[in-house]
Amino acid sequence: MSERSDCIIALLSENGALSATELSERLSVSVQTIRADLRSLDDAALIRRRNGMVQLRQKSENIAYHPRSRISRQEKQRIALAVKNLIPDGARVALGTGTTVEHCASFLTSHKGLFVVSNNIHAVCALQNSSTIEVEIAGGSVRMRDLDMIGAAAFEFYAKYRIDYAIFSCGGVSSSGMVMDYNSDEVSARKAISSCAKTKVLVVDKKKVGLDLACQYGYLWEYDIVVTTAELDEDITKGCVRNACRIIYV
Repeated sequence: MSERSDCIIALLSENGALSATELSERLSVSVQTIRADLRSLDDAALIRRRNGMVQLRQKSENIAYHPRSRISRQEKQRIALAVKNLIPDGARVALGTGTTVEHCASFLTSHKGLFVVSNNIHAVCALQNSSTIEVEIAGGSVRMRDLDMIGAAAFEFYAKYRIDYAIFSCGGVSSSGMVMDYNSDEVSARKAISSCAKTKVLVVDKKKVGLDLACQYGYLWEYDIVVTTAELDEDITKGCVRNACRIIYV
């Protein structure tokens, strides 16, 4: 049930709204089984059912890490490959939170002599097979849902370092180019990692463009490099050009 619920949440995140019949066909189980799952997800305030369709509720938190990691995997891997090609051997690198950043960490394991700081336990685990990468991880309280540290602990941690490249994601990008997050702690963590880096690299898959989230801070063109699979609005692109923000489309 837990694994199937994760799959349902991932499908709804990718498709917006689906019927119970559509979900049963995609997951190869009966409609009755899906309806039982949907009742449990509705009781947990994760979904909304209306006129025969199911969609995720608007929340102040992103969906859980495991179903989120299944969404747009190929896109995230293309982003990670582009990021890998940006980072030279021997660089000092900061890795923020999120599933896309975890992919980036996996692609960096072939690099030599990196010094990595991170508040993302998933990213640190992705680096474990490299014998030449030195890693420092933030302390403090762990957000168990995502296995990361955000808020004040992240701010204090990153303030100790001077980094060549910071690689991080965000909750979304508005239609006007504003960078969005689900809550203020995630904004604080993004500000912390930005403040310690010479080159700030923001990674954005196309599912995040146009999201209207609770918190906002800064514009896309305030970062040095944006690596994305999205087709950005012309006004956003012009803002990036004016502010010398390099966009890498993958």
